[in-house]
Amino acid sequence: MFDKKFLIAFVALFVVCMTGGFLVHGLWLTADYKALGPLMRTEEDAMGYFQYMLIAHALIAGALAWIYRQGRRDGDWVGQGLRFGFAIACVSSIPFFLIYHAVAPYPMDIVIKQIVGDTATLLAAGLTVAFLGK
Repeated sequence: MFDKKFLIAFVALFVVCMTGGFLVHGLWLTADYKALGPLMRTEEDAMGYFQYMLIAHALIAGALAWIYRQGRRDGDWVGQGLRFGFAIACVSSIPFFLIYHAVAPYPMDIVIKQIVGDTATLLAAGLTVAFLGK
């Protein structure tokens, strides 16, 4: 299971997911999050919890590499990667942010941006793991 191809996919997915998370949540949504006031941690406070971000993204990368490997088929890697990324978004980011909207006062415009941004990141992750697995 943990052969060279898996480890390469794991590292690549970790980089893609961390980069996507930074671009979406650390840059694009920064002003939106600051406007939420005390609902969100300050940047300084959040940095004290950064190790959890690393652990979470390592789990995501490992799970994506493993799950993709279980259902991979030969053929159209682009289509397969996009389908995989979208399926993962449908069982993670999309419902996650909708649930957050239901239980916390996150405005719908921010939720939509979160869904769009994280879905784009997961599509990139799907393409990455499909490319590496072809």
